[in-house]
Amino acid sequence: MSMLAAGDVAPGFEVEAHDGTQVRLADFSGRYVLLWFYPEADTPG
Repeated sequence: MSMLAAGDVAPGFEVEAHDGTQVRLADFSGRYVLLWFYPEADTPG
């Protein structure tokens, strides 16, 4: 899979939220979405 460029439409995906629920990108259709990635607590990096 190639990297996305600024302005590209993100492909659909599903992830597990912090509370264990499943969240789909499609759940936010028509809204701005910010994805924030960080390492697990108490790990280097």
